[in-house]
Formats: sequence, structure tokens, C-alpha cells
Amino acid sequence: MGVRSTIMRVGIIGLGTMGEPMARRLAAAGHEISVYDVNSKALAAFQNLENARVAISPADAAENVNILITMLPESSHVRDALLGQDGAATRMKPGGIVLEMSTGDVQALSSLSRDLAEFELRLIDAPVGRTPLDAERGTLLIMVGANEDDLRTVSPILEALGDEIVHVGPFGSGLKLKLVNNYMSMIGMVMTAEALNVAQMLGLDLEQTVHVLQSTTAGRGQINVNFPNKVLRGDISPDFPLRLRLKDISLGVKLAQSAGAPTPLGAAAQQMFAMAEP
Repeated sequence: MGVRSTIMRVGIIGLGTMGEPMARRLAAAGHEISVYDVNSKALAAFQNLENARVAISPADAAENVNILITMLPESSHVRDALLGQDGAATRMKPGGIVLEMSTGDVQALSSLSRDLAEFELRLIDAPVGRTPLDAERGTLLIMVGANEDDLRTVSPILEALGDEIVHVGPFGSGLKLKLVNNYMSMIGMVMTAEALNVAQMLGLDLEQTVHVLQSTTAGRGQINVNFPNKVLRGDISPDFPLRLRLKDISLGVKLAQSAGAPTPLGAAAQQMFAMAEP
């Protein structure tokens, strides 16, 4: 998608770690934004910003806009901002689109969609990946769950915020993929911490350990190596015998235990390999 020159009126509710730089990015792109947050300090930063209007409530932020972005910590916050007292849905034009960019609960999202339909409002899920710095630079990855027509409508907004817009599928698909992404990320964080703690308790040099792990499949990740190249192509033939995998994880867990290092993920992996061993 190329960047478009279409200027739009956009309401933004939620000016936190990601919402604040995203709002600034939209204003810098020339879009006319109205912003609201429960934190008065967050609002103060937009008081004199060109193309920005500070709203006094969610409903006020939705005044005269066709697209409203929500970027809030919890699904309950999103629901309250849209349907609670002075909720944005009460003031938004029928036919408008709510662009929900938070990371929330899938069932809550579906319920919200049904309730917004009573106000003749459409809901798109478009959670983001990457960092606050990417939000500032307009280089977010955005996972969109929407039909083609709604996606075209919000494209000028998405293109100002991200350099990789992935149309995952119909409504709800974007949030589902974001949760899969975060699921993998959080497990990976625990796995990395567990492995480095084992290395440290064994007296290994952490700088050298990190270098080695970054240079092998351990650090490069199965999602970059075996799964796309083999498994997802239907090739499940082993590159390395299962019995030797079980041997290696068992030796690793045993060694970690000898150093007093906890290995909850290692123990779980050992059990799974043992179950798979014929």
C-alpha cells in the first residue's frame, strides 16, 4: 500500500506508551485528531499540538469523527470508553468505524462488536506489533481483522502508523494473531531467562553464551528454521533422532539440577520428548 494524501478526522482514546506516539504520528501526517485520556498529564502534552484537539470525555473525542481509535490497557477500559457514561458510541456518527488497536480478550471484542452495531457502528481489530519507537517513527506492524471495504476506509490511518499492514482475515483475526504472537513472546522470554540462568549458575561467561546461542537454532528460533523450511511444508522427517533429542534435554536438565538452577520449561520439554519416544 502506498501512503495516501487523504486527510481524515480521527478520535483517539488512550494516550499511553503506544497511544501517545501514535496520536502524534497521525497529527504530523496532517490528520485532524481529537484525543482523550483519563490522565490529565497525557492530555496536556497535546494542548498546543497542531492538528490536535483535547477532548473532555470519550464522547467529546468522538464528536464529528468517522474513525475512532482505542488504545487502552484492558478490554473493560475499551468497553467503558465506548459504552459507559459519556461513552464515545453515544456521539459518534452512524456508519463510523471503531478501530480497536489494544490487545484484549477475543470474546469481549465479539461482544463489543454486537453492542456497537446497535449504534450502527462497525468494529475493526487492528492490534500492533513492535515498539514505542516504531510508533513514533510510523514503522509499526499492524495486524488487521476486517472486511476489504472497511480496510480500505481506514487505510490512510494505518499507513500513517505502520510500514507493514497485514490483513490477517475477517473481524477478530488480528487480535487472535496478536495473542498468539504475545503467547510465543512471553514463553520465549521465560525460556531465555531460564537458559541464561542455568549458564550463569554453571559459571559460564554470559557474553560468550549469548554469542553462541545467537549463532545457533537455539537463538535463531524454530520459527525461523525448521518450521517454515520443513514442518509447515509437510516434512516431519527428523534431522536429528528423537532419542538423541531426549538424551540431550535430559542431560541438560540433569546438569542444571546439579547447579541448583530451576528448569520448569526444561522439565516440561523433557516430559514431552519422553512421551513422543517410541
